[in-house]
Amino acid sequence: MKLLKKILIGIAVLTALIYFVAIPYIHKEAKKFSPSKTAIVDLEGSSVEVDYSSPSKKGRIIFGELVPYGKIWRTGANEPTTFVTTQQIKIIDKTLPAGRYSLWTIPNKETWKVIFNTEIPEWGVTRVDGNQTTHEAKHDYITVEVPARKLQEPVEDLSINFEDKEINHKSQKFLSLAWDTTKIMVPIYK
Repeated sequence: MKLLKKILIGIAVLTALIYFVAIPYIHKEAKKFSPSKTAIVDLEGSSVEVDYSSPSKKGRIIFGELVPYGKIWRTGANEPTTFVTTQQIKIIDKTLPAGRYSLWTIPNKETWKVIFNTEIPEWGVTRVDGNQTTHEAKHDYITVEVPARKLQEPVEDLSINFEDKEINHKSQKFLSLAWDTTKIMVPIYK
């Protein structure tokens, strides 16, 4: 009985060490290779902010290889990318209430799906194999589809920003994502 008790205590201590020491250490080390970045824009009085981890290309082919086509992607590295708006906005023609969302994408050659999800997991992929995302479709609030553009020059580090473009003599704001030779632009409105 004493031996069983010692074994159970040993397992509990080992589990606690892995959960409270090893996993946070691995996450901290991973962030050195994909630094955190933030993009902020004022959208007619509404503050919109995107926080993400920016991995580097490092000579790799990103879309279609490192990030497979047709599969959900955490849209960055480390924790899922977050999207925060202080007031209700529109993403293309869909209403997104004020709040904090995780931002997921499904890249394809011609178009991408961009997903705003109400759940924000601690990490973007599972701890078991690292290949499955922690995305749960049941928490998807809105999904939009946008065209993918081919860039002439590759972008080394994943870049998520807000851009202004003149369309029909009006300024239009876009959430843009560029990496490797691909760029998407998602129209956002107040």
